[in-house]
Amino acid sequence: MPRLQKNDNFIDKTFTVLADIILKIMPTSKEEKEAFYYYRDGMSAQSEGEYAEALENYYQALILEEDPYDRSYILYNIGLIYASNGEHIKALEYYHKALELNSNLPQALNNIAVIYHYQGLKTANIKKFKLSKAMFNKAAEYWEQAIYLAPNNYIEAQNWLKTTGRK
Repeated sequence: MPRLQKNDNFIDKTFTVLADIILKIMPTSKEEKEAFYYYRDGMSAQSEGEYAEALENYYQALILEEDPYDRSYILYNIGLIYASNGEHIKALEYYHKALELNSNLPQALNNIAVIYHYQGLKTANIKKFKLSKAMFNKAAEYWEQAIYLAPNNYIEAQNWLKTTGRK
């Protein structure tokens, strides 16, 4: 049973209705359908800032979902929640797990780069310049991969790479 959406977002509600219709007519297993319902409910909860509920749904979806491609998006969304809560180590763990299953996730590569860039700024502020440089170099490495996969995206990262001489 789908969760009650607290917002009246037309697009979210339309997506939910269309997804339900498609799932009813697609030849998928009961587990696949159930995994999708949990994933959808996780996305809905996440969009409303209900992160604990979103995580519960995503973890349940991970138990049921067998397709590596679909699992990669579940793992990616779990990483998003941990990153938004400032738990960068856990976020990196989930982004990397997502990339192990689907190396074509430029958004995961970008988010990894953002975390390394943030760590670079933090270490520069406390005058640990060698560590800061290493963090910035890691950020550049991941941004280059993300930009390779999505050349029209991540304009700020592209500018940063150019202005810092890392590209």
